[in-house]
Formats: sequence, structure tokens, C-alpha cells
Amino acid sequence: MTPRLGWYGDDFTGATDTLANLARRGKRALLFLRPPSPQDLAEAGPLDALGIAGATRAMTPEDIAQTLEPVGRFFRELGVDVLHYKICSTFDSAPDRGSIGAALAALRPAFPHRCLPILGGQPDLGRYCLFGNLFAAAGTGGAVYRLDRHPTMRAHPVTPMQEADLRAHLAAQGLAPISHLPFTDQGDGLQAAFDAALTTPQQAMLLDVARDEDLAPLGKLLWREAARAPLLAAGASGLAQALAATWPGAAAMAPLPEPPLGPAQGPVLVMVGSLSPISRAQAEAATGFLHLAADPARLLTDAAHREALRAEALRALRDGRHLLVATSPPGSTPPPARDVALATADFLAGLLAEAPVRRLGIAGGDTSSLATQGLDLWGLSYRTTLAPGVTLCRAHSHDPRLDGMELMLKGGQMGPPDLFTRLAA
Repeated sequence: MTPRLGWYGDDFTGATDTLANLARRGKRALLFLRPPSPQDLAEAGPLDALGIAGATRAMTPEDIAQTLEPVGRFFRELGVDVLHYKICSTFDSAPDRGSIGAALAALRPAFPHRCLPILGGQPDLGRYCLFGNLFAAAGTGGAVYRLDRHPTMRAHPVTPMQEADLRAHLAAQGLAPISHLPFTDQGDGLQAAFDAALTTPQQAMLLDVARDEDLAPLGKLLWREAARAPLLAAGASGLAQALAATWPGAAAMAPLPEPPLGPAQGPVLVMVGSLSPISRAQAEAATGFLHLAADPARLLTDAAHREALRAEALRALRDGRHLLVATSPPGSTPPPARDVALATADFLAGLLAEAPVRRLGIAGGDTSSLATQGLDLWGLSYRTTLAPGVTLCRAHSHDPRLDGMELMLKGGQMGPPDLFTRLAA
């Protein structure tokens, strides 16, 4: 059975959110950590949707192209109707880092459709695109800001958002011209408005999303376009919500109830590499954990610091204590963020090789992607949702120490203050 939908996540946290949205609509979905081999596909069994988790959000345009060109060929040969390039709900990207334009240029030759739709919002996460401008809540249920005035995103350490108009933001990454379908044109004449907005062949088109009710009509539109030819589309998990709600040949289906979390089996380990104030507040509010601080610069250069931290962490986990390790805020000359994420990933992999951990949480987009890539896993399936945008997955591995481990990957902006305490329930 050929999956109808494929998705590629520009980081692991977002890729698991898409997995959750598809699974909660009753779709057989599995997230792979690399393009699957025929043996992997046989082991996975029949699937409606197949994802690959990546780390292109942290890459240069050259690395993005090298990574994604074979991915596009894989999904074309697999025969999916729609390939969803899953991006962060706040469109984290820049011309020189995580470029969405570079990613779509690399994938487009395998999906040369007449248009390239880009969905601009995800209302259940507090992301709203109106007249091409993106607005985002600060944390779960927080105040909503235009993106260039968002207290966290305007000061993002890697890709600060200086432009809320997504057309200008993406044009700076080489994605031009971009047409636009505002929410005011998305009524009964949606298809006609869409056709009228296409002024050149193979044009990118930004689609406003202001309310949850906007998603289903857009999903029907995208499936109609996919019937013309295999379609490449971009957006956050709102795109997967739109497609899952209007799946061809399936009756409309409300999201399934969340499976219960259940108690943790043994000590819970949480690694916080995010600099987001929301993640920091979640770490401070986490009760029942031993808290350890990892100095980012010393994690990179000081072997004695790494060894002392490792020994204390292992002692706590072997004693059955929940453990939260957070990188401390950097000093006046912070080391490169990717280097810190790689060092954090290496430290975490070392702990898991020696400690009995069956439930793991990782906070931070780049940290989550690189840390998970450093583990001997081949795939992730859906376990439950802890909060909007925060998914708990079941890890699949040929290593029995890791197979079946529960894994939560969390972006910096996601989750309520007591998220880590919930994870250790």
C-alpha cells in the first residue's frame, strides 16, 4: 500500500507534531529518522502517511540542497500524492540558515506542479496568518503578537524574525514571485479565487489561515490540486490537519481522544537546551527532579566538567531519581548554537548508553533534532499528546535498551508551565 501523504520535518519537534495530528485523525502514520530502506518499509507495514524527521532548519542553503534532493526523489518514487515540507509554525528561517526557499527549490524538481501552496497559520497553536502577516501567541494561551514584535521570536538566537509579512520573509530566501490568497477570498468561490491568483506557472502561493474552520476547505482544495499531479506544499502542522480532515475516500472524522499518559516506568530524564523563556520557566517549575546545570562553553571545552556532570547524572538515574539537565544561559561571547547542541546530544547519548531511562524529554528545536539523530533509533510512532504542539512518541530501535522508550520532543515556545512535571507523573 502506497502512502498518500509524505512529510519531511525541518526539525524533529515539528515532525512529531505532524505525526500526532495524523494519528489522532485515525491515519496509520510513522516517522522515520532517515529515508527508509525497503526493509524498513516492510517492517513498518501498511501506512497512510510516512514522514522523515530532519534538521534542515539549522543548515546552510548548500547543505539543505544536498540533503533534500534525494528526499524529493524518494517521495516521488514512493508515489505519494502530496509531499508536505513541514516548517516551524513561526517560519523560523533566514536566507543563510534554514532557508525555506532553498528547501522548496531542492524538492520542487520532483514535484513540478502548477503551484506550490504555503499555509500560513495553525490556530490550535496560536498561529494566525491574516493578509499575509503572521501573528503568534507567546506560549500556550499567551498574548498574541505580530511576529516581528513577538518577545521571543524577534530575539531568536539564530533566526530572529524581523519581518511579519511572510511574502517578504520568503522572497528574501529566493522564493519569488509569491501570490497570495487572503482569508477574505476563502468562501464559496475558493477554487475560482485560487485559480485567479495563479498568474505564472509553478507559482508559490501563500494561503491565509485565521481560524480552525479555514483548514478543511483548504484541505479539499489541496487534494483537488493533487489529483492533477503530485503536489508539494509547505506549512506547519496546520497543513496536515487540513489534509487529514478531508482525506479522499474517508468520512470526515473528528480528532480521536488522547490516549492516557500513564505513569513513568523508572526515572524520567529531561534535557533542556532551549534558550526560550518559556522552556526556562518550565524547567524552574519542574518539581520532583534533581536539577543540574551544564555550562555551554565548558561542555564544549572542559573534559573535567563533562565528566563530573556525567557522573552526577548517572548516579541520580541509577538511584531512580527524575533528572533535569539544563544548559545555563551563555555568557557575553556565547559559543555557536549548533556546537552546543551537538555537545548536548553527545552528552545525552552517553547517559542513555549507561542509564535505565524509559521516558525522555528534550526541549529545544536544534537540540531535539541533533540529540535524536545521535540515538540508535529508526523510527517514531505516536503515543499521546501532552499539550498542543507537544507529542510523546514511542521510539523504535533495534537496540532493546532504546526500543519502546517514550520520547517527548518540545520546541521552545510550546507547552504549559507544568509540562515537565506532567511528563514525570
